[in-house]
Parts: sequence; structure tokens; C-alpha cells
Amino acid sequence: MLTALAVLAAALLGGGAAAAAPYSIDDDHSAVIFKASHLGVSYTYGRFNTISGHFNWDRSTPTALSLSLVVQADSVDTDQDKRDQHLRGPDFFDAAQHPEITFVSASVSDKSGGVYAVTGTLTLHGVSREITVDLTATGEGSDPWGGHRAGFHTTVSIERADYGMTEMTDSIPGPIELTISLEGIRQ
Repeated sequence: MLTALAVLAAALLGGGAAAAAPYSIDDDHSAVIFKASHLGVSYTYGRFNTISGHFNWDRSTPTALSLSLVVQADSVDTDQDKRDQHLRGPDFFDAAQHPEITFVSASVSDKSGGVYAVTGTLTLHGVSREITVDLTATGEGSDPWGGHRAGFHTTVSIERADYGMTEMTDSIPGPIELTISLEGIRQ
């Protein structure tokens, strides 16, 4: 499943201008959520509860954005223990063999209006593939504790089979839709 991504999977990493500030992903205020078709008649939703990473960001040079996101595969949570154990096992994420789902950006282009085409490598289930996501800058500012925060959001679809996850494709057809919302705290 996503089932992975995570994402998209995903956090941001650097290579930009000297002015870009480093941010650490705030796991408590970030999310990687997925939607998967069940039998082609409904959807099952889930999330990953443990994500980390970082990004470099400066609003004045947005194409200097870089990001690195790490999602712990065994933190998959669909609110059903039996299904979650199955998803963690070899039929899906095989979390024992592939504990992390990662996304590392390589390039960014400005699509306008605070939306950026971010190309990078998504590694899921031990398979790495280049993908491009439309990442929206959702906000930035001071927090009540004297820190500074910035946020981003994206939705992307991936095919499980592209990442070697070929079990139960008749029961879980089509792409997996990932929603990723990241909030970082400037370091």
C-alpha cells in the first residue's frame, strides 16, 4: 500500500542557497495518510504514525527547497490490528526487511502560486524510483514558543506494483493515494 510513501512518502533536504534555513519535521503536527480501494467498491484509509526528516527552506528562494522524509513502515495504522499486522508483513510492506519508506528531493521548480514541482527518489519496499510531486507551501510564521515554523502539503498517487508490492492486487486495485502534510520547526 502506499503504502508507502510516503510519503510519500518523504522531509526535505538541502542543496540550496546559503539563505535556506534548516527545519526539522514536527512528527506531532505532520501526517502521511493513504487511501486504497477495497474490492473496487469502497476505500480503506490509514496513516503512518512515525515520520521524521528535515527540509531547507527560504521563501525568497523557493527553488532552493530541499527535503528528506523518513516514514517507519511498521507504524502503519488502519485502526484494525489484524489488518495492520498483515500490512507490516511480507505480503505488503515487509517492514522487517524494509523498515523505512523514504523520499529525498533532487530538484525543485516553481509552478507559481506557492506550488513547486519537487522531483526526488521514493524508496518503498526496497525499490527506489524517481517521482515528481506538486508540493504546496501552506504557511509559515512564528509559533507561541518563540520558534518559527513552515508547512507543505501534497497529494500523489502511486502504483504498488511499481515498488514490488504485487500481493492482492485483485482485492486492492488501482493506485494508492497519499496525502502528505509536513510542518517543520526552524533549527
